Amino acid sequence: MSLNKITKASLALFVSFIASMSSAFADGVYLAKPGQLGFMEPATQIMRDLVSFHDILLWICIVITLFVMFLMIYIFVRFNAKSNPNPSTTTHNTLLEVVWTTVPILILIVIAVPSFRLLYDEDVIPEADLTVKAIGNQWYWTYEYPDHDDFTFDATMLTDEEAAESGLPRLLATDNHIVVPVNKTVRVIVTANDVIHAWTIPAFGAKVDAVPGKLNETWFRAEREGMYYGQCSELCGKDHGFMPIMVEVVSEEKYNAWIEMAKEEYAAVDSDNKTRMAALSSRPAAALAK
Repeated sequence: MSLNKITKASLALFVSFIASMSSAFADGVYLAKPGQLGFMEPATQIMRDLVSFHDILLWICIVITLFVMFLMIYIFVRFNAKSNPNPSTTTHNTLLEVVWTTVPILILIVIAVPSFRLLYDEDVIPEADLTVKAIGNQWYWTYEYPDHDDFTFDATMLTDEEAAESGLPRLLATDNHIVVPVNKTVRVIVTANDVIHAWTIPAFGAKVDAVPGKLNETWFRAEREGMYYGQCSELCGKDHGFMPIMVEVVSEEKYNAWIEMAKEEYAAVDSDNKTRMAALSSRPAAALAK
């Protein structure tokens, strides 16, 4: 490949990278795009902090890599056998040893300060305006709203045909989805019924394992309305790649209207399920009574 072609390819890659860094989609749909580089557009302060921390680490890695590469090239040129027919007899250098010990420590301190602060912000959940419980199953999610009569619904991935008819993204759309209000602190309690799953929304900077028999929790505060997509991020079985997550962020008025609709719709479904389970569980007893 000629130098001109390499330059053009590098320029195209750089332009693509810059464009993807500000991928705030005008259609209000937040998901990874084909060919995208960089992170999804942050929708929470936590995700913005994660992106900033990533950028700091990236620059630190670049500086260290360039420094080590320059040092190696200098050593190859300055201290090869041709340039130095008589090898040096130096065994140590106190200043150099102090420098190469203290500088990495200082670099780790620079990394540790924002890292610990970010870990604290992610772990300490502020007073929540809303709680949602997410339960991982093989291979779909069940959601509960304990603050609103504890109604429950399942979210299963749409088939390719259903997604195409609905105009929703393939492998990311579900038949039902979470709805939360904008600019409200949402506490998400996460567990699983069978194996370990992981509830993840990249734009929120939210990712937590769903472990059977254990309750984990995370939180987010979405700052803009829209539809956000994620996927299970734990290898949970053969259909691991087919249990997506949809979260719709709406105004408080729309959220209140949805809650009233959901209470009626999902409460009826839940009542039917409980009646069916009660009937099934009573069959062995009835058979024994006979």
